[in-house]
Amino acid sequence: MKVVQCVPNFSEGRNLETVEKIVSVLRNQPGFQLLSVEPDASYNRTVVTLLGDPEAMMEPLLAMVGKAVELIDLNHHQGEHPRMGAVDVLPFVPIQNIKMKECVAYAKRLGQAIYERFSLPVFLYEEAASAEHRVNLADIRKGEFEGMKTKIQDHLWHPDFGKPEIHPTAGAVAVGARMPLIAYNINLNTDKKEIAQAIAKTIRHSSGGLRYIKAGAAEIKEKGIVQVTMNITNYQKNSIYRVFEMVKMEAARYGVSVLGSEIIGMVPLEALTQSMEYYLGLTDFSAEKVLEYHLIKKDE
Repeated sequence: MKVVQCVPNFSEGRNLETVEKIVSVLRNQPGFQLLSVEPDASYNRTVVTLLGDPEAMMEPLLAMVGKAVELIDLNHHQGEHPRMGAVDVLPFVPIQNIKMKECVAYAKRLGQAIYERFSLPVFLYEEAASAEHRVNLADIRKGEFEGMKTKIQDHLWHPDFGKPEIHPTAGAVAVGARMPLIAYNINLNTDKKEIAQAIAKTIRHSSGGLRYIKAGAAEIKEKGIVQVTMNITNYQKNSIYRVFEMVKMEAARYGVSVLGSEIIGMVPLEALTQSMEYYLGLTDFSAEKVLEYHLIKKDE
């Protein structure tokens, strides 16, 4: 069977009743599993992880988009995470017996169907991008929902599917295909967002930092702390432990300690064993030495 990971992100993380209404159409479906639903109140965003047959996902994903368009009004939305749509991003990730070009084809099919069914403009990104300046999601989303109202009228930013105008309440959505990434946040023992912003600028690739790292800052008001929030787009070339240690080092410059960190969504086992090998000083360690790994392989 062809297996993909699909990771829809939608712009509601506070009203759990609304979150459940949106994800309910993805539960107990044949052909794929709903692995996780992770709402975040500070970000006002929910990350969903699906795994299975991409063909089986298509109609349920469209139903999920429909529910989000119905229930989310971005004119009244605020949160720490940048967003341009009720369903903000929807990537396909090749996992088993499927090539990236097939994931691109699924992204294009879904994108066209989203526009035709809901009049929601769609931007294709990463491997599915139609132009070089559309590869990076952050470039597409810059300006967010409010700025997209005029940005989308620029011929450089006309959507791949749809008219050059946003949906009045649901904005626009990015649909794409990409390799696995790790959504990783590091908590700092301070409420000064400018410190997290300075550290994010130091570590992210776009401002001269680590390759394969996208980073920003977020304020977690209910805890009185800030986060350095990031995506690790290639964990094999820049590992979790390296990012964690660099943030600790930079935070110390401001007299700030690291409280801990969190992973949002799923993470490859290899990414965790890399950090285990580093922190325990292990040699010749790999996922094959993890007992449960063999149960997983046997089930496959």
